[in-house]
Order: sequence, then structure tokens, then C-alpha cells
Amino acid sequence: MNSEDITDLVDVYGSPLYVYELREVEAAANTLRRALPRPSTLYYSLKANPHPLIARALRLAGCHAEISSQGELTAALVAGFTGAECLYTGPGKTPAEIENALRTGVSRFSVESESDYRRVAAGAMKAGVTAECLLRINASELHGASGLRMTGTASQFGTDSSALRANPELFDPLPGARVVGMHFFAVSNARDEKGLLASLVASIIEAARVHRDSGLPLTYLDLGGGFAAPYATEGELPDYSALREPLESALDEHLPGWRTGDIAVAFESGRHLVGTCGRLVCTVSDIKRSRDQTYVVLDTGINHLGGLSGLGRMLPMRASVTAVQPEPCLDKVPEGRVDLVGPLCTPADVLARDAGLSQVGKDGLLTVPNVGAYGLTASLIGFLSRPAAAEVVLDAGEPVDVSRIELRRVPLAPSLGLRDREPADYRQESKQ
Repeated sequence: MNSEDITDLVDVYGSPLYVYELREVEAAANTLRRALPRPSTLYYSLKANPHPLIARALRLAGCHAEISSQGELTAALVAGFTGAECLYTGPGKTPAEIENALRTGVSRFSVESESDYRRVAAGAMKAGVTAECLLRINASELHGASGLRMTGTASQFGTDSSALRANPELFDPLPGARVVGMHFFAVSNARDEKGLLASLVASIIEAARVHRDSGLPLTYLDLGGGFAAPYATEGELPDYSALREPLESALDEHLPGWRTGDIAVAFESGRHLVGTCGRLVCTVSDIKRSRDQTYVVLDTGINHLGGLSGLGRMLPMRASVTAVQPEPCLDKVPEGRVDLVGPLCTPADVLARDAGLSQVGKDGLLTVPNVGAYGLTASLIGFLSRPAAAEVVLDAGEPVDVSRIELRRVPLAPSLGLRDREPADYRQESKQ
């Protein structure tokens, strides 16, 4: 998409604006599937981007859906996934959401503890079905890749493998549920292919060891992911093409039943599948100097991009931007480095410090690349009550869908008459 096309979209739908390209999603899925053992299932983790058209593109590319909330389940169903194609995960599943998932046909759950297993079993028994459960394992050791480590230490995720070997009877079959396998997720966002391979192989070895020592059933093995992508900066997807053969060799050595279908193998990916499909288009609202620092104020901030990052709860936020129309204009950015800040009334609203930017002025358009994952829905959408950025979905450069997420207050007890009160009534009550 060229600068003229981007400008046309902003003219029609406003700024800021997320733009996603479905062909990029399809290409990423096809490339990653070729890098994984065959046969295996690839789950798309909707937490990366729950837009139904993006999820639909990945379903058509052969993926299943990994979900961890009722909202993600709804998005998956709208995208065309069946309940049987969904894996429901997460450490805090409530009875209500378990029952809702079962009603929609979800039958496979990742369970994190004995209590979680029993909640799933109770819900399934109430629904008159039997749920298949994967026990998430917190491995005994750290292995392999750099990145956000998710196992091998004290964690809210999973059951310690040492504890499982000591008390395997905690996960015996129950009325309504049975454990059919294991779920691992050792690391997230690992750019180092060799390190990621070491981590995945270690999970294969751990699965075989736990199966041997505890007798836990193993007909399904989800090895998780860790596949990386550039975030809010220029770059290409890492090449994982060398993973397949050594992973197949490790499976052959430690879990030989995988080739005959005795053990189904699965992987997960979110950011790697959709990270490079999206860009955020925004507008320069102001350029100002304070002391010896230049600030470029944008019409977007942590309410649209990297909000968790702005609070120190995600990857460090250091967005790079490119001018859509770089020709000189009035009030252009002075030579040197600038801070890119948003419109919110908080000093935490920073997208990048000491960033390089030139030849763009007030009202100039900028784009932030590679934000198809952990973009809008990983941000502080409700903070300061500003509207969410619109989202445009392209297929081969042509718009096929335009929408905007909205937050609205829904009365849960209308009989109380709160909807009829004037705002002044609430202000009066708050002073009492």
C-alpha cells in the first residue's frame, strides 16, 4: 500500500488507524507450518489479535484456535472455528466461562492445577459431556531460548512436574473429565532459532519423563510456541526453517508414537502469525521544544499501542515511525532526536524516546510498522475515554472490512432506576 492509499484511508476513516493485510497473515502461517513437524496442529493464540477476519484467515490457512476468555471464544466462533477446533487455556477459568465454552462445543481444555481440573470436570458433568484435558506442566529446569521465560521456576502457570510425579493420582479420571496429555509453554518471543529448538526439545524430553514416571496419559502433546516477531519497529520475521528435522528426530527418539497418531502433537503462535500484518497510521498534532528536548505529539498513544508496555508490564516500548509523505512542510521536526508522545494526560504516554524522525510537520502522517500483534487490544483502550483507533482489513491491498471497537456501559440492574438519574445525582452521592 503506497502513501496515497494510506492518505485516502485516513481521509475517509480518520486518524489514528490500524491497517491489516490478510495476505501477510496467510504467508506467515504457511511458512511456519512448513517449519514444524508433520503431522502436527498449529493453534493461533487469539490474545495476539482477536479480530475475527484475521482469525478467519488463519482458520483458512489450517490453524486451530487457542483462547483464554469468553470474548476470544466469541471471536473464534465468528471467525468460523468450531468448538472442537478450540483449546481453552488460562490459570483462572471460572465455572461460568467453562460452562459457556462447553455449551458452544469446546471439549479440550488446558488445566493448570488440580482445582482447575476439578472445575472443568464439574462443568462438563453438569453439561453431560466429558472434557479432554491437557495438564500444563511447569518443567523442572530452565532450558534453551532467551525471551520471556514461562517455566522452570516458581510460576502461576502449570503444575510443577516434581509435584506431579509425587502425586499423579490427583489427575486420575473424574466424572466429566479426563487428562489426555500435556501442555508446555517454555518461552515467549524467542528470536534465536537454536535456543528455541533447545527449549522445544527439552519439553519433549520432559513430557516423556513425566509420562514414564507418573503414568499420566499422553495421547496429546501441546509444545507451545515462542515464535518471535518484530514489534513496532522495522524488521522481518525470524527464519525457523531449520526446526522441523531436529524436532521430528527428537519426537522419534522420545515419543515414537507421534508418527502413527498415538500421540497428537501441537504448537501455538500468536505474534509470529500476525505481527507483521499490521501498521498503525497516526497524525502529528504538535511539535514542541522544552529545554533542550523536542517532543512530537501524536494523536495516538498507549491507549492504542503498547499500553501494557507504558506501564512497564510488557515489552519495552520503543516504536519506530516512517513519514507517509516525507516532503518538507511547515513546522517540520528539527534535526536530531525526538520523543514520540501521545495525547493522554500522563507522562507515561510515550511511544519512543530519542527517536529518529525528520521531514514531517504538524498534521503530517506517520506509520508504526509491525503492530498486527499486541496492538489495539493490548492497550489501555478505556483510559481517558478516548475513542479506539479504527481498524481496516485489506486483502491484496483492497479494503474488505472497516470497524471500530467501542466500550459502553451496560446496566446490570435497570430496576434500580440508575439510568434515570442525572449526572449531578452521582456527584452528590460521591461526596457523602
